[in-house]
Amino acid sequence: MMVWFDEQPDAVFDMWQSTGPHSNLRREDYADPQTCRRCHKKNYDAWFEHPHRKMNLLASEDSVVGDFSGEREINYRGGTATFDRSDQGHSMTLARDGQSRVYSVEETIGSRFFQYYVGHLVQGPEAPEHPMYHVDFVLPFGYWIDQKQWVPVVHVSEEVADDLRDDPFDVASSAVDGKDYYSYHRHCANCHSTFALGDLLLKAFPRLGKYSPHSLHFSMPGYVADAHPQLWPTGKRSFDLTEDELAGIMSAVGDLQASEHGVSMGISCGACHLGLKEHAEGRMKKPPFFPNSPHLHIEYADEKKKENISFGRTPRTLNSICARCHTGKRPEYGAGMSTWNSIEFSDALKSPCFTKATCVDCHEPHAPIGKVWKKTAAQDDASCMKCHPRFASKKALQAHTHHPLDSAGSRCMNCHMPRLNEGLQAMVRTHLIFTPTNPDMIESNEPNACNMCHADKPIDWTLDHLSEWYDAEFNDKSIDFSYKPREQPVAIGWLNHHREAVRLVGADSLVRSGATWALKDLAGALDDDFMVNRQFARIGIEKLTGRSLGATGYRFYMTRDERKAPLVRVRDELLKVQSSATRPGPVGRR
Repeated sequence: MMVWFDEQPDAVFDMWQSTGPHSNLRREDYADPQTCRRCHKKNYDAWFEHPHRKMNLLASEDSVVGDFSGEREINYRGGTATFDRSDQGHSMTLARDGQSRVYSVEETIGSRFFQYYVGHLVQGPEAPEHPMYHVDFVLPFGYWIDQKQWVPVVHVSEEVADDLRDDPFDVASSAVDGKDYYSYHRHCANCHSTFALGDLLLKAFPRLGKYSPHSLHFSMPGYVADAHPQLWPTGKRSFDLTEDELAGIMSAVGDLQASEHGVSMGISCGACHLGLKEHAEGRMKKPPFFPNSPHLHIEYADEKKKENISFGRTPRTLNSICARCHTGKRPEYGAGMSTWNSIEFSDALKSPCFTKATCVDCHEPHAPIGKVWKKTAAQDDASCMKCHPRFASKKALQAHTHHPLDSAGSRCMNCHMPRLNEGLQAMVRTHLIFTPTNPDMIESNEPNACNMCHADKPIDWTLDHLSEWYDAEFNDKSIDFSYKPREQPVAIGWLNHHREAVRLVGADSLVRSGATWALKDLAGALDDDFMVNRQFARIGIEKLTGRSLGATGYRFYMTRDERKAPLVRVRDELLKVQSSATRPGPVGRR
C-alpha cells in the first residue's frame, strides 16, 4: 500500500483500477447498527451479545462491570488502590506512603473475562502540566470478572518479570507516552472501536496494506479534504504545504477519538462491512466488501488481473477484514507461532492450510464464543475435513493418528493446533497449524503436542513413537543438550524452562492431564517470576485439586517476600492431595 501525500501523477494514474466513485470509507458513509437490525435481526441480536460490541464503551452504570462500591481494594507493592463511584462518575485512587493519586474512569475495555479501564489523572502531587492529567490511558488495575476481584493489568506493554514491571504508585515527573503510560486512543483504540476505514488507512497503513488482497494507492490529501475538511487548510493543495504541516495533519487524524469521530464505540457492523448507508437506505442492493473511494486505486502488474478484480466476498477479502485487528507482533516459539493471544491471523497466515482457508470457515463472526469454545471436538474435526477429506474414513483417520477413534489423540486440533497460546484466563489453541514432528519445537524443548497430553512421559518415549509412526528424525545432540535430565517427564522440564511461555504450557499440560503426582512441582509455578504464570498456575491448581487457595492467603500478584509464608501453607495443602498419587518412574528407550 502506498499513501500519497502529493497529488498522484498522471503517468501512472491511468494504469490503476479505480474503486470509486462510490465511497464506503468515510464516517458519513456508515450506517447505524439499529438501521441494519431492520433486515438483519438475527445477526444483530447475536452481535448485540458479542464481546466485540462491548470491547470499548464509555463508562456508565450499564457498561462498568467492576466493583466501584468503595468496599473493595487491592494491596499491591506496599500501596492500596480503592474504587469508587459518585455523581461525577467512577474513579480509581492509588495511595502509598502518605501520597495519593485519583484517576477518573472514562471508558471501559472488555466484558468477558476482565474489564480494564481508561482514564486520566485528576488529582495528585504532579504539576498541572503533567501529561497524565491531559491524556486518557489504560489505568493500572482491572477487574477479574469471574473471581470478582481487582488485579494489576497485564500486556498493556511488554510483559516482563516482576522486578522489571512498572510500579503504578511511582509516577515519573516527566512521564512519556509509550513508556510510562500508554495513550489509549493512540495505542489501542484503532482495534477496540470502529473507525471509518479511510481513517484507519491513515492511522495504521503499514498493517492494513500488508494484508490487503490488492496493491493499494490512497490519496491522503484527497481523502482528508473530503472526509475531514476541518483538518485541511482552506484553498491549499498538497504541494502548498510543508512536510511539517502534512505530518501535523496525519497526527491530527491519529488523535481522532472514537467517542467523537468514530463510527461507534466497540466493534459494530461497519468494522467488517464498511460504509453501508446507501445499502441501508435502499439505494444499493449488493454492497461491496472491499473498500471503495474516489481516493483509492488498485495497481496490477498485468491487465488480466485488472479485468478480473472482485469487490465481493472473496476469501482474501474476508481474511483481510480479520487481519485489520488480529495481526501484530508477539514473542514467538521456535516454530514461529505467537506465545499470547490477539494476533491469530498473523499465526494462521504462516500455516500451509491457510492458502485456501478463511477465518469464517471455523468462526461465526456475529455470534459470541462465550466463556469457552462451543463447538464439539467432532465439529472441529469436520472443519478440517473440508480440506482434508482423505482422512474422513475411520480407517484412514486411525492409520494417520495411531490413536483410538474419538480419543483425544485422534482429534485434529489437539495435534496440529495445541493449546500453546496464552488467553485471558486459560491456554487457547494456536492458530498456526503445524505438524507435531516440528524439529524446531522438539529439539529446543519447547512444547510438543505428544507430551502436552502424555505429560508423564520422557522425551525418548516421544521420539520413539514419532520415529515409528511418521519416520521423524531429530538431532540427538540437540535433544541431549535441551533435555536434562533426559529421563524425566517432559512437562516437568517445561516447568523449569528458561522461557516463561514454555513454563506456562508446562503447568497447563500437567493440569489438563490430571497430574496430581506433580503438585509439588506445580507449587513452584506459584512462585514464578512472571505474574501471569502465577495467575494461571493458581487457576490450574485449584481446578486440579478442587480446593481454593484463598484460605492460605496466597495472591498471585504478591511480591516474592509476601508470597513466602502463604506458599508454605499452600505446599502443606497440596502435599495432602499428592500423597496418594504415584509419581511416574523413568522410562527408557524402546
